[in-house]
Amino acid sequence: MKKIIAILCVFILTFGFMGVKTEGIKQEEISNKLIRFHVIANSDEEVDQKLKLKVKDEVIKYIQPKLKNSKSIEESRNIIKENDENIIKLAKEIVKKHGYDYKVSSTFSRENFPVKTYGNITLPAGNYEAYRILIGKGEGRNWWCVMFPPLCFVDVTKGEVAYKDTEKEMKKVLSKEEYKSIDNTCNETIVLKFKILEFIKSLR
Repeated sequence: MKKIIAILCVFILTFGFMGVKTEGIKQEEISNKLIRFHVIANSDEEVDQKLKLKVKDEVIKYIQPKLKNSKSIEESRNIIKENDENIIKLAKEIVKKHGYDYKVSSTFSRENFPVKTYGNITLPAGNYEAYRILIGKGEGRNWWCVMFPPLCFVDVTKGEVAYKDTEKEMKKVLSKEEYKSIDNTCNETIVLKFKILEFIKSLR
């Protein structure tokens, strides 16, 4: 175990000198400015994963126009809460339409998440505010994006993230230093560094 920790420390020091600049930027400074959105499938079975994506597509079509012009995290939070009942109703209709009788529920709370990459940004592991839709047992892989700032700009036909829109929206709420710390187009080693830090924290 000591050898593993020593190796990881060497990696962190090495990559730290290679330009991954996260010094002075705390995870909380970033997470407190974001609201994440997750749709969690019933299971990892292919049919459940496909159903998850169908629910995701319809929910985004419904909520995205309402969140698009939100000017603050408080405004977005209120919009989500006000539309929660309609979102769940819509999700249930999609589930039923495709021949399933899974229950659908939602949570809006702070949750711990591992390192995640969304297009050109990589968010560090930590505690984030998140709106989550759980389908059935909610034991499958999840799909995610960021609701505030509104980053759920997904081309449904291609499944591509709009990189320029992502950068533009994130820079509205994050400082220059904060955005740079999660911009994986500038730092090729940023994902690895975050994962190493996450692993070390788990050892404590």
